[in-house]
Amino acid sequence: MNLLPPLLDSLALSDPLTYLVVFLGVSLLMLWRLESMLSSGLEGTALGTLLLPYCSGLGNLIFVGLMLSRRGSPAEVLTNCLVNNVTNMTLLLGLPALIWGLQVMPGAVAAGGGKGKKPAKPAKGGGSTEQQINRLSLLLTLSAVLFFTGAVWLLGRDGKLNQTDGIVLIGLFLFWQCVQVFDVLKNNVRHRVSFGWKFYVDALVVLACAYLMYETIDWIVTWLSAQKHGFISRDNLGWLTGWLMVLPNAVLALYWGWRRRADVVYSSQVGDGHICIPLCLGLFALVKPLPLSAFSNQALFLLLGSAGLHGAFLLTSGGLPRWAGAALCLAYGWFVYAGLLS
Repeated sequence: MNLLPPLLDSLALSDPLTYLVVFLGVSLLMLWRLESMLSSGLEGTALGTLLLPYCSGLGNLIFVGLMLSRRGSPAEVLTNCLVNNVTNMTLLLGLPALIWGLQVMPGAVAAGGGKGKKPAKPAKGGGSTEQQINRLSLLLTLSAVLFFTGAVWLLGRDGKLNQTDGIVLIGLFLFWQCVQVFDVLKNNVRHRVSFGWKFYVDALVVLACAYLMYETIDWIVTWLSAQKHGFISRDNLGWLTGWLMVLPNAVLALYWGWRRRADVVYSSQVGDGHICIPLCLGLFALVKPLPLSAFSNQALFLLLGSAGLHGAFLLTSGGLPRWAGAALCLAYGWFVYAGLLS
């Protein structure tokens, strides 16, 4: 049953801009309630690796479902997923690093707090124990990006992802999520943390937001599919929906960057990529073969390279320097040029 379109029709607000505003508003409401979960049993990278990816990546999952139900083009689904992941790993990590710096392990000075406060005891190898754990968690998540992206490339070397490939990709994703769930539960048992009643209330709000997000995306995809000419048309459906659905990630990256929470910036963007690769691609390939193009292989190599770059800087300097952030923004510019203008 549709709730939103009849309401907006009755208010004479049934236009793309209105639905875009509603989509952003619902996404921000969802993210606001997710932030409250920081005090309800989820901390730091746990928030980024478990809940934020599903909510920020929900639009991509909805898009896959809509394209399957409407017998949509596999190429648009592939483009949507690649735009999402490349934007996360390059622009949305590079831009906060360029503006504020992304230091997961700021060092003894930053970890020590303000004047008159006793500095946090550094762990062996530099940084506090919590910072060391966050870095290890992020390195594990980046390793998953390398593994999932490499798996898609290997499975698609014959030029397509078929039903068997889809089953493998979904299985990989489910195994990874089991590892993350048990890690959070183990951490909660160790620190005697339990999920309070507010956690479940926030979960209900998030579910309501998810339904409204479905209705907005359904309307926007229908409207775009009806446009036959110009850049904003069905010819660029994958690119346009990819950018639309990455907007919540952009809010996350800028907000947590401004809050100087590099761990959540990293984990939310990197973890969100797991929803598209392998889950979205696997779900679509499960029903319909998904051909891979030369450009998609270039995008996969860009993902592999950026994930390796992030991992190297986390290992050597504990974060992403500003000059590397600028380089990633330039790499994203090349990606857009190669995909749309070349």
